[in-house]
Amino acid sequence: MGGMIPYFAGRIGPGLDQLGSRTEDEDLTRYLKQLKKRPFDYYKMFFADTALFGNRPGMELGLSFFGVDHVLFASDFPFDPEKGTFNIRETIKDIDGLQIPETQRQQIYEGNAKSMLRLNIK
Repeated sequence: MGGMIPYFAGRIGPGLDQLGSRTEDEDLTRYLKQLKKRPFDYYKMFFADTALFGNRPGMELGLSFFGVDHVLFASDFPFDPEKGTFNIRETIKDIDGLQIPETQRQQIYEGNAKSMLRLNIK
């Protein structure tokens, strides 16, 4: 779910908006001037996955930050301690436990991946 990005939203928002404002030895503001958007907005464009090994609060935070359109189902296989069953089982339980409409749940399970990969599979 984006690693630490959702947890550092305040730092990557207002924090990066100040890039270079406290640097005297190098003009870092030039990097901000080259961007068409705020750094924060670029982070919101990332796609996050659900491979959290059973962490519904983390999933809820990531979903809140990235939005349902930028979340993809993932299992982190083969790094699961039970060789694929624990992580997948816990991830499905967490997704199914989210307070979201079924259409959004299906986006996470398959719709977003199909869209991102431009697959026309029903």
